[in-house]
Amino acid sequence: MSDVLPDGLWEIVQPLLPPAPKTGRPRADQRAVLTTVLFLQTSGCSWERADGLFGITRATEHRWFQAWTEMGLCPTIHRAVVDEPGRRALLDWSRATVDSRSIRAKRGKTY
Repeated sequence: MSDVLPDGLWEIVQPLLPPAPKTGRPRADQRAVLTTVLFLQTSGCSWERADGLFGITRATEHRWFQAWTEMGLCPTIHRAVVDEPGRRALLDWSRATVDSRSIRAKRGKTY
């Protein structure tokens, strides 16, 4: 798992995840869920092909991803992952670029 979700990244994200319920069924391994989600996002692999790849079923992976999305956790994780290197002064934002092709052009407007 360390190639997809290194320990340093897991240390940033783990505190942001909701706590395990005190009763009921045992919770799925959250690191395995996040590893699967990151793998899917970076590889283009489908949910079906990732079934069991990191030790949990496709249904469990997808259910957690949906729950995290509904909770608004994905932008929170993204922000934390981007902010942490900034806090450590490891990013130089003065050298950032914007890809203008990702911004929708409005008809009739000139810039």
